[in-house]
Amino acid sequence: MVKGFAIGIGTTLLLHCDLVYVADDAKLQLPFVNLGLCPEYASSYLLPRLVGKAKASELLLLGESFSGVKAVELGIATASVPWDELNEYAQEKINRLAKQPPSAVKRTKTLLSQNQTTIDQCLQAEYKAFAEGLGSEECKESVTAFFEKRAPDFSRF
Repeated sequence: MVKGFAIGIGTTLLLHCDLVYVADDAKLQLPFVNLGLCPEYASSYLLPRLVGKAKASELLLLGESFSGVKAVELGIATASVPWDELNEYAQEKINRLAKQPPSAVKRTKTLLSQNQTTIDQCLQAEYKAFAEGLGSEECKESVTAFFEKRAPDFSRF
């Protein structure tokens, strides 16, 4: 969650996050070149993959600040909301994520972080993880809850 400023490492760290919520008026910046430095913490690897080489070059070479709204447009942030609503918005998302089945979250995060080079590799990894999920207690709880017309409870996992 970003309110106010995220300068340098403050923005770079966001590239490593799964979910990023920012205030509309947050100010983000990658000023490394402006300071006679180069990008750090894998930002020269991650940023082009998120925003494309041309936009990454602009952000890193010119080091200009940009808003929370722009961060969402670029794909660096998940959502931007008014400053005074950010805590509540982010907390709702955090609570939602915390209620998800932990093993399914872990498998999904693993799939998202793998660097498969072909669709076939991706499909094979997903098939394997999906099969694991089908046999899991979390899936059984989800299906049981559905038929019992109640919310699933994954707190024991």
